[in-house]
Amino acid sequence: MNYSSRPLSVLLVDDDEINNFISIKLIKKALLNTEIMACLNGKFAIDQLHEIQKKDPAKLPDYILLDINMPIMNGWEFLDEYKRLNIDPRGKTKIYIISSSVFSNDINKARSYPLVKDFISKPLNVDKIVELFRVEDHDHA
Repeated sequence: MNYSSRPLSVLLVDDDEINNFISIKLIKKALLNTEIMACLNGKFAIDQLHEIQKKDPAKLPDYILLDINMPIMNGWEFLDEYKRLNIDPRGKTKIYIISSSVFSNDINKARSYPLVKDFISKPLNVDKIVELFRVEDHDHA
């Protein structure tokens, strides 16, 4: 396992501020060394990511936790725009859909996107977060 001094960076894209507050608390509890940014819709997130990509692609987040149902730009539109702009050509960032949707078509659609690592049901909890990041650790072993 690679525990370098560099914090893991996580971008939350969710229009529910209370949910973001709880998710940030949970992630910080599960993973001590993290930097977390939250965007309330996909458009803000794309704009920020595009800026980072232009300035320093190495600063793109390690993880994006993406909600589906948001105003202005939803999760699907975010994924399409992320791909169209080729924000992460090296595949540094792992994208997870985090949704309270229980519709199998949403789950299947999420899994049909090559960019999306997995679909995780809300609410998040420490166990889900630890599992999510632990699974990733094995990928890099």
